[in-house]
Amino acid sequence: MSWNTCKRCSNPCKCGFLGDFSNLCTCTPHDIQSYRRRLSGPLLDRIDLQIDVPRVPHKDLADPVEGESSATIRARVEKARTIQRERLAPYGLHANAAMAARHIRKFCPVDDQGQKLLEMVTDKLGLSARSYSRILKVARTIAYLVGEENIHQQHLAEAIQ
Repeated sequence: MSWNTCKRCSNPCKCGFLGDFSNLCTCTPHDIQSYRRRLSGPLLDRIDLQIDVPRVPHKDLADPVEGESSATIRARVEKARTIQRERLAPYGLHANAAMAARHIRKFCPVDDQGQKLLEMVTDKLGLSARSYSRILKVARTIAYLVGEENIHQQHLAEAIQ
């Protein structure tokens, strides 16, 4: 795959400025729709995390305010990975992403508020079974990362985003 092909697939539109705060997108709605059709739905449906990464203004890059340290984040991720490995090892699995439907039912119970959110989103967005399962697996991981045993509505909302 050439760089141009890769670059085109990763941009939000042909000109690359859709959603950019400092540059105006020059694409028509038809251009954007046509551009996005290049990546098929079934292919995108198999990618667990899709994140739009906007351009970061200089003032934010130069801001001396520090967030969490890499060591703190790493420790949290390692703890979540350990929980996953220990919980899933008896099933021959190593990570939430590898869970099948029966594992999801066992390890990803959702409370009533979460069920209502999932129902609304599924009906509104017409999610596939694969997308629905992926949301539950990502929410399970998010709950582990914040130290929660149970999946709550906020974990589902973040996974849906």
